[in-house]
Amino acid sequence: MEGFIGAINLHEISEMTGIQVDYIRLAAVKYAKSSTGMVFTARGVEQQTDGYMAVRNFLNLVLVTGKIGQLGSGYGAITGQGNGQGGREHGQKADQLPGYRHIENEEHRHYISKVWGINEAELPRKGVSAYEMIEKIDSGEITGLFVMGSNPVVSNPNANFVEQSLKKLNCLVVVDLFISETARLADLILPCSSYLENEGTMTNLEGRVTLRQAKRKCPGETMHDWKIICEIAQALGKGKFFSFSSPEDIFNELRMASRGGFADYYGITYERLKQERIYWPCPEHDHPGESRLFEETFAHTDGKANMVTVNNHFPKERINKDYPLYLTTGRVISHYLTGVQTRHSPALKSRDFESFLEIHPNTAKKYKIENHSLVKLESKRGSITVRSKYTTKIREDTVFVPVHWGDDQSVNRLTHEALDPTCKMPGFKVCAVKIGSVIDLTLN
Repeated sequence: MEGFIGAINLHEISEMTGIQVDYIRLAAVKYAKSSTGMVFTARGVEQQTDGYMAVRNFLNLVLVTGKIGQLGSGYGAITGQGNGQGGREHGQKADQLPGYRHIENEEHRHYISKVWGINEAELPRKGVSAYEMIEKIDSGEITGLFVMGSNPVVSNPNANFVEQSLKKLNCLVVVDLFISETARLADLILPCSSYLENEGTMTNLEGRVTLRQAKRKCPGETMHDWKIICEIAQALGKGKFFSFSSPEDIFNELRMASRGGFADYYGITYERLKQERIYWPCPEHDHPGESRLFEETFAHTDGKANMVTVNNHFPKERINKDYPLYLTTGRVISHYLTGVQTRHSPALKSRDFESFLEIHPNTAKKYKIENHSLVKLESKRGSITVRSKYTTKIREDTVFVPVHWGDDQSVNRLTHEALDPTCKMPGFKVCAVKIGSVIDLTLN
């Protein structure tokens, strides 16, 4: 490790990042000398074509300074959704099984097949990521799609390509609360319940499980997501595998499916959750749950942590004379994800009723852009029209647009389709753009 750190060239890193060497050194010394330290990252670190390795580098930082397995120390990734952590533990990704088991691990496959009462050979192998699925639709390999809790026309990178691909489907079914940009393309829309009516558990980034008991009845003909899935399974002749009568039934299956896994829910029950919030892993009914991981050992056979060498590199797409500005994307506090729900709220719409482009005044002056004027922002993949907003809190070579709007203000019409080679996360946060024609219209 000493040799690895000694090979780091701060001046080289400063040139790559635009951050002064003195600031880099100051941050490093303050963090290293502190007796405790938490590292929290949001989607800006992960949504890069090298996001996996960036996270590994933060873990290196935590490990080399000993800030893990003790009070006030550790690493946490803040997800973009309220139960993003819990979804991963349930096995929502195409390479996962419940409890952080892996779908390609033969031992894990054998255990889950017994829990589910199916032939092990019927378990599929590792699937593809969300964007790769769109590519398979475009090539004709996938001809039907069932979408639940997602709006891929807005949320995926290279969104023009996504919309064109979805139009090639023979059948598109969308389950949603409102008619999203994706639902407008659907052959069938199934209305579902909201969080106000839907009971279930939520798990936060520290592994603490909370029971949310919904009391409202479903309005009209809406149904809970889980009931929709059960009825579809029944129609497909697989109803015996989805014979749930309540969310608690589903949670009890998760308890069994995750038992013995890294994220072990077995000892957590609804009865207990009505009285307290419990951390996983919780292997037995009388277990209090592990509130802090890695106090004594790590999840490797030798009990030690692994550090990984991480090389610095530039994004897949860099600025040039034709596209001279970097675009980065993100969120605003008044809206949520692709805005399907929040753009229907008059109170939230009044705070941010349209998308916008944050730009440094010096950059705006260079391109003759007035504050609050409509501008055309363009990449190699598409263009959008948004209103400018001056700010000195952004780099002069970078502009920012939020992700919550669709159609002509959908920023993902511009973003690059390149994926992280390890985790397949799209590089939403960096692409090259230019500011095109300026429309002479300003707010009073």
